[in-house]
Amino acid sequence: MVDRLLSCDDKSSVTELKIRSDNVFFSEDCLLTAGLVENIAQTCAAGIGYRNMNRSGSIKIGVIGALNNLEVNRLPKNGEKITTTVNCVEEVFQMMMFDAVVKSGEEVLATTSIKTALTDIEAKNEGDE
Repeated sequence: MVDRLLSCDDKSSVTELKIRSDNVFFSEDCLLTAGLVENIAQTCAAGIGYRNMNRSGSIKIGVIGALNNLEVNRLPKNGEKITTTVNCVEEVFQMMMFDAVVKSGEEVLATTSIKTALTDIEAKNEGDE
């Protein structure tokens, strides 16, 4: 649910996604709210995974723990590019709280806070057996 990881540092990640009509979360003429939430979660995962690959060489599977204060101003249409920014505001052990903003250009489409937790299960690459 992300096309590109645009930037990543210790506290934030930014991704880009082009909305396509063949997306599983696309209906009628726009990406559904569930698609925005999945894009936010995948932006968190992309940043965490990128940082962990550089630190330890392994990536753990994560899960959404909670979603709070979701505000959707508009759903993105087919062909539109969205940019999602997540900022880690708290990290305790394997749990992180992020503030997230989804934009199309300068227009804010959605905002939320999302809590994620990493499991002890390592993600496998496609070539792993």
